[in-house]
Amino acid sequence: MVFEKRQAGVLLPVFSLPSKYGIGTFGKEAYKFIDNLKKAKQSYWQVLPHGPTGYADSPYQSYSSFAGNPYFIDLELLQEKNLITKEECDNFIWFTDENYIDYDKVSEGRAILLRKAFERDNYIEILEYKNFIKENSYWINDYALFMALRDENDKKSWHLWKTSEKMREEKAIKDAEKRLEKEINYYIYVQYLFFSQWSALKKYANENGIQIIGDIPIYLSLESSDVWANRRLFELNSDGEPKRVAGCPPDEFAKTGQLWGNPLYLWNVHKKDKFKWWISRMRAIFNMYDVVRIDHFRGFEKFYSIPADAETAENGEWVNGPGIELFNTIKSELGDVKIIAEDLGYITPEVRKLLNDTGYPGMKVMQFAFKKGVNSEYLLHNHIKNCVVYTGTHDNQTSKSWFEGMSWEERNYTGQYMGFYTEEWDKNRFIRHTMSSTANLVIVPLQDYLELGDEARINTPSTVENNWQWRLKQNQFDDECCRYMAYIANLYYRDK
Repeated sequence: MVFEKRQAGVLLPVFSLPSKYGIGTFGKEAYKFIDNLKKAKQSYWQVLPHGPTGYADSPYQSYSSFAGNPYFIDLELLQEKNLITKEECDNFIWFTDENYIDYDKVSEGRAILLRKAFERDNYIEILEYKNFIKENSYWINDYALFMALRDENDKKSWHLWKTSEKMREEKAIKDAEKRLEKEINYYIYVQYLFFSQWSALKKYANENGIQIIGDIPIYLSLESSDVWANRRLFELNSDGEPKRVAGCPPDEFAKTGQLWGNPLYLWNVHKKDKFKWWISRMRAIFNMYDVVRIDHFRGFEKFYSIPADAETAENGEWVNGPGIELFNTIKSELGDVKIIAEDLGYITPEVRKLLNDTGYPGMKVMQFAFKKGVNSEYLLHNHIKNCVVYTGTHDNQTSKSWFEGMSWEERNYTGQYMGFYTEEWDKNRFIRHTMSSTANLVIVPLQDYLELGDEARINTPSTVENNWQWRLKQNQFDDECCRYMAYIANLYYRDK
């Protein structure tokens, strides 16, 4: 069993932390957040993927599955090292509304300031920097070259580059490494800053009894260094474009399905390689986090394959995935790592068997539970110890907005099941109900403790606008909230 005792945690993306410079970072507000989690008797902080974001600023569409997001590098920590100045940082307008991230402003300011730090730092002489390159040589050179070439090609997708570069011909790669040496060093340096700051923050969290739950998307963006550097592992044509892509079939939430567009894995090639690339990916992710949630777990049993030229996801087909062999290899190579399987949505008996065979805890989301006349697996009486229970996730409405949007019949049934009825939202009763689960771990988005509505929603699936933007105000997560969380954790024996 992954979680051996009753505990509680909070879901909050790093980007949602308060900061002076437009987006949450690994700076003082992150340390303060950890201090608050400790006061609130929490044991876990769950975050979203930390990769450098690409399309629509989604953390699930990244330029690399190994690299870190430069936006999270704290500028005040760089000021303390005299790499940039406060005046230089204050010259930028970082946001128009403190509650939301303006990614264009964040990107523009970070690019200029990180360049200044790069120019001023004597990084070449730093032993830690040399060790960082050595320890990450299996991915960082490909990533840095990819980003440098992408800049040189006016940010165009790599499959639109000249043939010699997109095909990674030996002479073209050597020429690019020589021509773009400074840019390559810049991108490596930025990753050094990211991982230095993150390692210090994670160490602080662990020393204070807080473990970090990370998140790994099953699929990669086509516009990533991983796909460019490992084409043979993906279902691509000779031009580097996908033959078929990932998504989900039509359901009650999406009438034409979800067309994600990610390239699919050639699992037979991964199997022949003894899943070498996946082992490297999982080893890297467990160097970053204590526990990892694997997104879209059912795709490892069967995945939905859609023609690349399709306009919707209606005409896909289910294809066998790697199954238990992949997870047995992970266990053999990495030991008993702590994994949470995201097993939401329509789950077949075969997926349930795979989950049971791995021993990983699945997820229960309380917002999915209350359908009158349906003995939902998410209802409290169907929970088991080896699962992780959420009030909601980053893809859901906040619980307050969810409740307020219910029909009268749904709200009445919810109240009857929980043993109360009210027309008004009552966070106390809903969170208490969730905390009383037999599951050993409960995770609650911070927005639910703060009784926030849809203005604080993180993501609406199948949309690309107005997502990944919400931010906490400074001191919004205050001592009163900490005391309430500690009280609830203690009441339900989840305070460690």
